[in-house]
Amino acid sequence: MKVSDKLKQAEDSKQPYFSFEYFPPKTEQGLANLYDRIERMARLGPVFVAVTWGAGGATAQRTLELCSACQGVFGVETVMHLTCTNMDVAQVDAALEGAKAAGIQNILALRGDPPRDAEYWTACEGGFSHAVDLVRYIREKYGSYFCVGVAGYPEGHIESTDADQDFEYFVAKVEAGADFVVSQLAYDADVFIQWEKRVRARGITVPVVAGVLPVQSYQSFRRLVFLTKVAVPESLRERLEEAKSNDQAVKDLGVEHAVAMVRQLQAAGVRGVHLTTLNLENSVQRVLDALGMGEAASAGAGMALPGRAMTSTGAMTSTAERRMWDDFPNGRWGDARSPAFGSADAYGAMLKFDAQGAARVWGRPCTLNDVSELFARYVTGEIASLPWSDEPLRAETERIGEELARVNRLGFWTLASQPALDGVASADATHGWGPRGGYVYQKAFVECFVAGAKFGSFLSRLQSSASRVTYYAANRQGDFLTNAHAGEGTALTWGVFPGRAVVQPTLIDKISFLAWRAEAFQTWREWAAMFAHDSKEACFLRETADECWLVNVVDNDYKQADAIWDLFQ
Repeated sequence: MKVSDKLKQAEDSKQPYFSFEYFPPKTEQGLANLYDRIERMARLGPVFVAVTWGAGGATAQRTLELCSACQGVFGVETVMHLTCTNMDVAQVDAALEGAKAAGIQNILALRGDPPRDAEYWTACEGGFSHAVDLVRYIREKYGSYFCVGVAGYPEGHIESTDADQDFEYFVAKVEAGADFVVSQLAYDADVFIQWEKRVRARGITVPVVAGVLPVQSYQSFRRLVFLTKVAVPESLRERLEEAKSNDQAVKDLGVEHAVAMVRQLQAAGVRGVHLTTLNLENSVQRVLDALGMGEAASAGAGMALPGRAMTSTGAMTSTAERRMWDDFPNGRWGDARSPAFGSADAYGAMLKFDAQGAARVWGRPCTLNDVSELFARYVTGEIASLPWSDEPLRAETERIGEELARVNRLGFWTLASQPALDGVASADATHGWGPRGGYVYQKAFVECFVAGAKFGSFLSRLQSSASRVTYYAANRQGDFLTNAHAGEGTALTWGVFPGRAVVQPTLIDKISFLAWRAEAFQTWREWAAMFAHDSKEACFLRETADECWLVNVVDNDYKQADAIWDLFQ
């Protein structure tokens, strides 16, 4: 059934309705456990679910697989995102034919971002310069078979410098043949309400569903605002800032704000909301319960069902583990079995500078010393970003700041790190997390690039310290070394709280390490692409990427807080 027909039915009923959005997890285990989660959430009665599409078709196969399961196995009308950036006509046709074969009739047509191995956004053969071109192509080639949706931007597209022109682009997309609209997320209901009024005043009558993303964690919220520049009411920003070290308080605020926002939208006559789940369940469930939406199903399906789920590798996951994935959403260092693993790229969604901006901030590196000095300037706060990091360092790294500067100048280019902690109060403003009244612990770890000439001696030191150190190392060519036991992970962080079992939200294992390896090395080539192909800078950066190693070191003796730094000489 076409989503446009389901939306019309929902609007005619005069009742509030909702939809969900998921993304393809980065690991097979995460995908297996997402199926378990979608099956439960489908019982809540979403009008449709949507599945995102990786830049340049990077997740094409997994997106189609996930869409097919939602449509065919779980019986939920499914919308497949489809971007045209760096996609030629053959790739677009393959995606659309795959959707047809899977019984999927609903497409959200987007321009999208470039894939990580592309220098810039580019149009491909067939004139796919913008989403409107994709809408026109689908209509010309497939007629009315597909129900086509487009994105709306209440605050204007982030790349737009002219709000009125941006709105005209949106109108053109609808007039090209769109059947429905899903808006970009907003945290200010008034922004959406005023934009929707403008849409209707322009004579657009297709359904418009408001995008809503409950705040799941302070860091993910902070990063999203930094990257999208979405407007945030000052009251919400202030309250989140006050609660940032209390994970549960942040979640509670996120649910409270989402509920209040949806109620404000409903009062203004907006019945439909599109909930971006980030593949997480509990906060979305709480929002729907508070609104009285999906209530009939929530008693039987809202929270994790008793028992254990089977991963694609045969590993079992308990209800408690699945609940923890929501309590402590993971990004780079979460549990690779979680459906939410990979919700944000480890090293930034994309390089955010043009060539001139990159050279201005990061210079024109031609030697290893140039790279060492750049990383040192970042960890000392002289510059606010690196090609691998689009934000300044967090406050917790201040206690190891001097050591970070030292090791970077020695040629160990750090991408991630944390100090050892031994029973810090969970309420601590800098290092605390989880429920109040508890204590948190963490092992020191460092992830860094090591130039090929230094790697051999560094590996020898790691091997001689193997009784207390766990390491993972890989290069761009795919070679992999570790002293970790096969199939086992190494805990990085854990917490002890009143009335709860020990909580272990972050860990490192072979799967999670290798899941990000290609992305880490690809960023070197993205950086190189900021310079002329045959320039000294571009050649040096490509050569460095080919020769260096990515190494993760965990010091398991958290009682010896500074011992890890003796390895970096």
